[in-house]
Amino acid sequence: MATKSFQSRTYRDEGVVLRTHKLGEADRIVILLTRNHGQVRAVAKGVRRTSSKFGARLEPFMVVDLQLSHGRSLDIVTQVQTKGAYGAGIAADYASYTAAAAIAETAERLTDVDGESANAHYHLVIGALAALSRAAHAPELILDSYLLRALATAGWAPTFTDCARCNAPGPHSAFSAPLGGAVCPACRPPGSASPSAETMLLLAALLSGDWEAVGASGPQPRRESAGLVASYLQWHLERVVRSLQHVERV
Repeated sequence: MATKSFQSRTYRDEGVVLRTHKLGEADRIVILLTRNHGQVRAVAKGVRRTSSKFGARLEPFMVVDLQLSHGRSLDIVTQVQTKGAYGAGIAADYASYTAAAAIAETAERLTDVDGESANAHYHLVIGALAALSRAAHAPELILDSYLLRALATAGWAPTFTDCARCNAPGPHSAFSAPLGGAVCPACRPPGSASPSAETMLLLAALLSGDWEAVGASGPQPRRESAGLVASYLQWHLERVVRSLQHVERV
C-alpha cells in the first residue's frame, strides 16, 4: 500500500532549469520548465553538499530527465539524469550567459500563468540554449529571435509588414508596441517609433528564423531592432525583464 501511494505521488518529465535559489543549509529550490507539466517549482534536497550525486545537473540552463514527487507547496526532486549539458558552456562566455539569463527570466514569466502553451515554450527555450551553447549565431540575435517567437507563442505575434491595426499592406515605416507592430500612416499613434526599412526586415527575419537574412544585417539595424524587441516585450509582460540590461550589444 505504501509503495502504491508513493507511485501515485511521483511522475517523470523532461525539464530545463530556469533558476535556482538556496533553501536552508544544503537544499535548493529549482524552477523548471517541463515538457508536459509546465512550470514546476521543486526542492532538490542535499544538492549543495559536495557528496550530492546530482547537484551539478540542476544548475541553470541544464536540460534534464527527472523524477519528482508531489509535495504540499513544492514538489521534490528524487532522480535526475542529464539530457543537455548546456550550463557550463554557456556560463563560460559572458555574452551567452547574459542572453541565456534573459531567455530563462522571460520563459519563467511567460509560463507562470500560461500552462496551455508550456510545451511549445519548452521547445523554444531548448532550441535557444542549444544554439547559444554551440555559438550558432551572435548571442544577442539568438536572444531577440527567442523573445519574438516566445511572444508569438504566448499569443502576441507582432507584424513587421502589414498594418497591425487595419491590415493595410506594407511595408510600413512606423512601429507601435501597443498596437502590435508595424502601423500604416493612417493608424500610426503619436509617439510611434520610426525604424529603418532594414530594421523591419531584420525583425521579420528574427521572427521567422531566416538566419541568412539575420546574418547579413548590420550593426545599426541590430541595435534598433533590439530596442524595439525590448519595448514590445515590456509592453506585453507589463514589467521589465531585468536580465536584459546586462546583455551585450554590438
